[in-house]
Amino acid sequence: MRPRLLPYLLVAPSVLFLAVIFFVPLLQTIALAFTGGGSFGFTDFARMANDFDFRPAIINTLSLVLVVVPLQLALALAMSLMLRHIGRGRDLILWIWSIPLGISDLAAGLVWLSILTEKGYLNTILFHLGLIPHPESWLTYETPLTLFLAILLAEIWRATAIVFVVLVAGTQLIPLEFEEAAQVFGATAWQRLRRITVPLLRPSIQTALILRTVLAFEAFAVVLALGGQNFPVLITQAYLWQDTNQDYGVAAAYAVLIMLITLAATFFYLVALRPRPGESPGDAR
Repeated sequence: MRPRLLPYLLVAPSVLFLAVIFFVPLLQTIALAFTGGGSFGFTDFARMANDFDFRPAIINTLSLVLVVVPLQLALALAMSLMLRHIGRGRDLILWIWSIPLGISDLAAGLVWLSILTEKGYLNTILFHLGLIPHPESWLTYETPLTLFLAILLAEIWRATAIVFVVLVAGTQLIPLEFEEAAQVFGATAWQRLRRITVPLLRPSIQTALILRTVLAFEAFAVVLALGGQNFPVLITQAYLWQDTNQDYGVAAAYAVLIMLITLAATFFYLVALRPRPGESPGDAR
């Protein structure tokens, strides 16, 4: 019996750690969302739905995810394919493109705030070049488009490296012989990308999309630093209800809603991007 129990004994500490650190708080949050009003029910969810910023938070969160995730995927795919064909200096370029991974969300938000604030670097440069008559306000509730673009730009700069690292690992497993054979038979670059590279990258793309979508729904520090309450999203609303309003039931309801949305997105990616036989780089070899 001992050899058969050994694998379970080895994973038992990590399972216990996850249960204490993750599953217990998760269950407590779910319970709080349904019992925050003093009795079991949907009272806190109703209060969340009646929140003045609930609808804008839903719209802003979905808009941010639907725009930033495809852009980051396309940019990271282009970067990883470009890196694959670079010989000299490849490691240096990989290191430079991976720098944002070492920067915290709040630090990234403050960096872009120093650039885009009314007295920031962008206004200073544009004013001295004579392109604007006076410093512009880019991050106010009166300029929702530029505020959204600022958060979008900051998120692309900060988090594209996450998708990039996953796709780089996937591209390294694709045999170069496949593309060389396709070139011999006259396939164009677009045909090679669509017929060879993307299908073999499907598992990596699936992983990158799941990871990035979940993190995009939880984008907090960058949004709070640049937009504050001028750009409400679901995660900042959960924070405000807990920290400012001291209402943990509604905050838990927001957290449960975010969890359900991310679970639905994950399930969609698992079904829609399920690898087909022969499309895994390992199978290709």
